[in-house]
Amino acid sequence: MNLIKEPKGVDFLIQSPPLTEQERKEISEFIASRKSKKNIVKRIPKEKILVKK
Repeated sequence: MNLIKEPKGVDFLIQSPPLTEQERKEISEFIASRKSKKNIVKRIPKEKILVKK
């Protein structure tokens, strides 16, 4: 496997600006709501979806 070299003048390192408290709170609320919805919705087994004739 070969290594990919960075082209001249291109930097692949990304530094995001720090989050504000409001952004951090919004993200936490979003994640919590997604997790709670995931626990409510249960997958239906494929056997029940497919109708055998």
